[in-house]
This record gives sequence, structure tokens and C-alpha cells, in this order.
Amino acid sequence: MILTVVHADDALLVLDKPADLLSVPGRGPENADCLSARAQAAYPDARVVHRLDMATSGLLVMARSEHAQRELSRQFAQREVSKRYVAIVAGQPDDASADAEGWCDIRLPLIVDWPNRPRSKVDHTLGKPSHTRWRRHPTPAGLPNATRLQLMPVTGRSHQLRVHLMSMGHAILGDELYATPEQIRMAPRLLLHATQLALKHPVTKDSMTFESAVPF
Repeated sequence: MILTVVHADDALLVLDKPADLLSVPGRGPENADCLSARAQAAYPDARVVHRLDMATSGLLVMARSEHAQRELSRQFAQREVSKRYVAIVAGQPDDASADAEGWCDIRLPLIVDWPNRPRSKVDHTLGKPSHTRWRRHPTPAGLPNATRLQLMPVTGRSHQLRVHLMSMGHAILGDELYATPEQIRMAPRLLLHATQLALKHPVTKDSMTFESAVPF
């Protein structure tokens, strides 16, 4: 079982999850293989802190003690962790509202679409406030009628990046839940990668930034 370790010390692990691997075990023995199980095989004290969607690749953090898990979970809950993603989306998003650094905002309330789980949806009545920032990536998408974007989730709702981009008319290519059949066929996988993660070490409190090269 492949496990790509970006960083390891006595308090935390930073791992690079491949696409189409669960973060934690799913239901049934056929879904037992996952990133947390692979990590615990090598580091028996590894504890789950957060997750990435199965189809999403990139950086994921695990703790190696109860204290570290509690502190890292607190940082995620209080939005002290900075996360950056790269995606390739359908079409050419309009960035006329961008700020001086090129960032645009999506603010649409989200809620789990219970009859259609695991999908989420925009719901202006019951949805939780959700905020995503995006800007054009300096590297072209390399695909016709597609755009490479940098993404920064301010909140952390389920499928937030995927639903927000779909809702503005620019679904992520290869997204089997939210893209059109044509947009799914344009990519062999969901083109979404967690490329940068910045947090404070749960013990030393040192600021740490980790990066993972985008595989598409």
C-alpha cells in the first residue's frame, strides 16, 4: 500500500493523498482501504483530524497524540488553517470583480442534499454561510474552453468548492457528482488538488507551510 509522507514528527503527519482513495474507511470490507488505514499501518498512533473527498488529491494532516489531535482540530474549526487548492474548470469564469491580488469571492449558503446524498446544494433558506475565494492560475489549463484556478476555501462545508464552482456555471472537470456528462468526459479524474496547507505546529506553535505539486 502506497503512503506518500510529506512530513512526520512526534506530533503530526502530513500526507499526500492520491485521487480516488478514501480518507477514512467506508462501509463494508471493500471500502476498508483508505489513507488513514495506510497511515496507521506505518504510524499506529496516527489520528484523523480532517478529510478530503475521495476524488480529491493532495495534502491531508493527521495527529499523533490526543493533544495534537485536539489542537489541530481546534485550528481547523476556528479557521486558523490556510488551505489552497488548484482546479481546472469548464469555461472562462468572469473575474471582473477581482481585488488587487486577483481574488474573487463566492458566497452561497450550502446544505447537504439529503435525498441525493452525498451531494450538497445551495439553499438560501436553510444553508450554512459558505465562502470561497478564487483567482486565475498563472499556468493555462491546457484544455480547450477550460480555466485553471487557484481556490481558497474560507469556510469548510461538504463539497464546498465543487458546489460553488458548479453554481457559478463552471464545474470542475471530471466531477461525477456536479459536472455535465461532457465535462466529466473531459478529464480522467476530478481535477481538484489540495496543493498548500499552512498551520501552527500543535506542540511548538511554529508556523508551518506544506506544498504538493499539482498532478494535472
